[in-house]
Amino acid sequence: MTVPLEDYAMVGDGETVALVSKHGSVDWLCLPRFDSPACCAALLGDGRHGFWSLAPDGEALETCQGYRPDTMVLDTEFRCEGGTLVVTDFMPERDGRPLLIRIARVVKGRVELVSRAAFRFDYGNMPPWIVREGTGLAMHVGPDKLALHTEAPMSVENDAVVSRITLLEGESCAFVLVYGRSNEIVGDGIDAEAALREAEREGRDWIARLATDGLAYPEAVRRSLLTLKTLIHRPTGGLVAAPTTSLPEQPGGTMNWDYRYCWLRDAAFTLDAFVECGFVDEARDWRDWILRAVAGAPEKMQIMYRVDGSRRLDEAELHWLPGYRFAKPVRVGNAAAGQLQLDVWGELMSALHIAEGAGMERTTQGRHMEHAVVDHVARVWTQPDQGLWESRGEPRHYVYSKAMAWVVLDRFLNGRGAQELADERRSDLDTLRKHMHATICAEGFDTGLNSFTSFYGGAQVDASLLLLPKIGFLPMSDARMAGTLQAIEAQLVEDGFVRRHRMEALVPEGAFLACSFWLAECLLGVGRRADAVRTIEAVIGVAGGTGLLSEEYDMRSRRLAGNHPQALSHLALIQAVLALKRFDDGERGDDADL
Repeated sequence: MTVPLEDYAMVGDGETVALVSKHGSVDWLCLPRFDSPACCAALLGDGRHGFWSLAPDGEALETCQGYRPDTMVLDTEFRCEGGTLVVTDFMPERDGRPLLIRIARVVKGRVELVSRAAFRFDYGNMPPWIVREGTGLAMHVGPDKLALHTEAPMSVENDAVVSRITLLEGESCAFVLVYGRSNEIVGDGIDAEAALREAEREGRDWIARLATDGLAYPEAVRRSLLTLKTLIHRPTGGLVAAPTTSLPEQPGGTMNWDYRYCWLRDAAFTLDAFVECGFVDEARDWRDWILRAVAGAPEKMQIMYRVDGSRRLDEAELHWLPGYRFAKPVRVGNAAAGQLQLDVWGELMSALHIAEGAGMERTTQGRHMEHAVVDHVARVWTQPDQGLWESRGEPRHYVYSKAMAWVVLDRFLNGRGAQELADERRSDLDTLRKHMHATICAEGFDTGLNSFTSFYGGAQVDASLLLLPKIGFLPMSDARMAGTLQAIEAQLVEDGFVRRHRMEALVPEGAFLACSFWLAECLLGVGRRADAVRTIEAVIGVAGGTGLLSEEYDMRSRRLAGNHPQALSHLALIQAVLALKRFDDGERGDDADL
């Protein structure tokens, strides 16, 4: 039986994550890095493709799952006929090797505990060679090794490591999974309880930096920030869009993409959210990652990179995996990396502008990059592209893409970079900026529809137009934006949830959760606070018990959809709540947020 996405929680160490179901099964685990091949891939198949279950023997009467307050330490509770078991999952920040620690503790009565670790390497394709090594059992495939250590007896059954133990009230048993290279000895020496206390302390100390006075939905904001922190690759500062691949945007469909990479699309959103919440160090790390990743010629800039900044994301299909709810193909890599998307230069320039406004030092590399991007965008902004939604069809003149090209010049001319230009050059760029704005308004706005359209000459809207006020292109007080909002509400909104496109225009997909938060910000911009609050609460309400949001929400099945959890959804949540606070504080100006 397929587990709904809202019944999965995430634990991670800042380099990779594990997805744990409310039934106590690790169904997704890539080691040693977010984008490494999975050794647990049951999420995209079934038990044959790798999992690690830690649960009572037999069916539980009731299960529930939740994070310990202000941490990424996960508790899954099983209420059984004979007692109550709590399984605690966490991944300590690395001091060497990746670790996944699971502690089973009986809080009432007596429970028969079963651990079944059926790891399958190479995305569920390869069963391991299992041998005893020191105090544990080691599982080898090629260059990779997993070592499992526990005080419980272990045996090998059908290429799985199995433990069975009876625990009484107050007793516990720890399981420590260690990753290493197959030619290395992977020892234990881990005090699981001490590691647990340290993981809790680190999480609470970090999130305590957030000031929540006057902030609506503080728990949702804290959970979103902790989720984002877990998706940041700690060694480099890069933020992955999601830790999963190929969770479908439509039930049983083919819109299944690998999101385990860093999108420049998220650059400005991330910097803005972290800076405004007081996490400037994380914002600086992300800014520095961006500059390293895009170093070189701007015309060679990609829309996404691996967490280490490398560029090769060749797309392939894994034919042996049946897919989540049988949605095929399962893909690794992402061919969209090579698309032309004009908006990424605007995202880059906006991110650098936010960093400058936050007092971050302007680097020599950053200065050179700004000038090079301005020159490049001045040459290419009239070209069609694939748009924010990464269309794999014919390129078009997307309005949001053009507006983000305008952002490049606008942020540059409003920053310190413009002061480094000769007066004539600065005047030329200002003239071009005004020409771009006028052209976009003339070509992208349909007077008959009283709305901007998705692309020049089109007759439909898409949800990216909700970002035009946010980037400072036009204020919500402008009649053209009011008309666009009205069109989007009529065509794309259902019960507060926003689809990216009209249903009849493309293959049906779920509502895109970030877009609903963008809608809320636009509603605040026209003074419709009650509608904005209803929209925010509707989206927060579809998160699972752990507060995690996927990319989309399937309006038909009332289930989360798409890759899970999704960084952009949580970034948009934070920004919408901050916008609500600014509204309530009386800050209703038309200045750009990004």
